[in-house]
Amino acid sequence: MDARSLAKAAGVGVAAAGSLAALNRLLTQSTDSLEPPLAGVQRTYRWRGMDVAYTEAGPEDAPTVVLLHGINAAGSSGEFRTVFDDLATDYHVVAPDLPGFGCSDRPPLQYSAALYEDFVADFLAEYDSPSVLVSSLTTAYVASALSDPYADVSVSRLVAVCPTAIAGPDRLMWLRELVRAPLVGTALFNLLASKASIRYFNADHGYYDMDSVSDEWMAYEWETAHQPNARFAPASFISGFLNSEVDLGAALSGLDIPVTFVWGREADITPLADGRDLADEADARLVVIDDAKLLPHVEHPAAFLDTVREALAAPA
Repeated sequence: MDARSLAKAAGVGVAAAGSLAALNRLLTQSTDSLEPPLAGVQRTYRWRGMDVAYTEAGPEDAPTVVLLHGINAAGSSGEFRTVFDDLATDYHVVAPDLPGFGCSDRPPLQYSAALYEDFVADFLAEYDSPSVLVSSLTTAYVASALSDPYADVSVSRLVAVCPTAIAGPDRLMWLRELVRAPLVGTALFNLLASKASIRYFNADHGYYDMDSVSDEWMAYEWETAHQPNARFAPASFISGFLNSEVDLGAALSGLDIPVTFVWGREADITPLADGRDLADEADARLVVIDDAKLLPHVEHPAAFLDTVREALAAPA
């Protein structure tokens, strides 16, 4: 390639990079400052130099229930939006946005399962044997924290929605670093977290009936996925670095507390057959909700709340 061709190719590359940068800026600038997804008292938990946002509601002298959301590109405590207020009528409910998500700080860390296991242990230790309602992959972080003999944490009951320890591929460092890259990575994540992609993933494995999720909520998911530094925690998720090494069944079976699983019958990412096997191994009660996938608490909040209230009332 001669000098003229090289110069022309370089010019095209610069122009393309400029276009990507302009598009990334446009998407970031078009999002508003993120509002908390849940109504209640908004508080901040200072952890390892980060401000972790959480919402608190209900009588302070009532039993505490900590709600821990699952992980995805648009994850937040808003996952519990359909049950939070009802639970707050009888319980002191606390729902954080995990570090790197929602209204919490999102520093450009190399997020890992170990980081979330440490966070869960430290956050739960702030409360006196709370009950825990947890979703999906975050269940593994709770199980790891509770089975760690050096962690000063205990809970009285555990309710887990479609629990799993694996929610991505084996570790792919090249993918994590690609998404973390400032220009191309931002563009790739903007594509992954586009409105069309959010709708697709919700329909593919989130919800059995898309009428269960409003356009307003999907707009909120888009906003949270387009906050500054939004790509860093999901970069570790989609590349397998948030998978837990804990043996989930063994860890849960070793807990001397009541454990309940809630499963959507039509869940396919974590199918019900896996749930039955895990429940047997963990010696957990399994409740199946029909016409639901990964989010039975959103699709059928009344049935879900009946199960949760029964679980929370069980003798510890």
